[in-house]
Amino acid sequence: MLGEPIRDRRAERHERTKAEILDAAWEVARAEGLAGLTLRDVARKVGMRPPSVYSYFDAKHAIYDAMYAQGCREFLDRGTRLALTGDPLRDLTTGSRMFVEFCVEDPARYQLMFQRTIPGFEPSAESYALAVQALEAMGARLAQIGIADPGAMDMLTALTTGLADQQISNDPGGDRWLKLVDEAMEMFFAHIKNRTHGRTH
Repeated sequence: MLGEPIRDRRAERHERTKAEILDAAWEVARAEGLAGLTLRDVARKVGMRPPSVYSYFDAKHAIYDAMYAQGCREFLDRGTRLALTGDPLRDLTTGSRMFVEFCVEDPARYQLMFQRTIPGFEPSAESYALAVQALEAMGARLAQIGIADPGAMDMLTALTTGLADQQISNDPGGDRWLKLVDEAMEMFFAHIKNRTHGRTH
């Protein structure tokens, strides 16, 4: 029909292959660790020769960057599904539990996004912008439930990543530290309320 856009099938195939390479990279990272990722292993998983991977990603760090961006998009998507209830503590706890669960469910993704485990790797400006967007969304959510102090978000991220790190490091596959999220948020919320109340008197 006239007016229908012409499909660029070559570009579509290129993007499908990039997605396949990215999926293979995650598989290798989860099996061998992020630092154990090699283009040879990734190429083998997708059935191509290692040099061919460079037609899609110009370096191993470019694959890490695409993985980082994908993780950020997944986290942003997860955050958009959280609705506020009007109960500040409940909303705080729900958001924090989502974050810790997101970290714990995929340790390789957690390490890439929140720890500096790859020597020399820095996300590109485009990928890092997604991380900034996620942080801003977290700040906006906190503001909506009455927590506007920037230092409070620093403390919150330290608490939640600490719980995630303990869970991943010391009880992989379990829930020993996951079960502490609600109690940690109760303590955090009480502290913030007391500190805010003290400043108003």
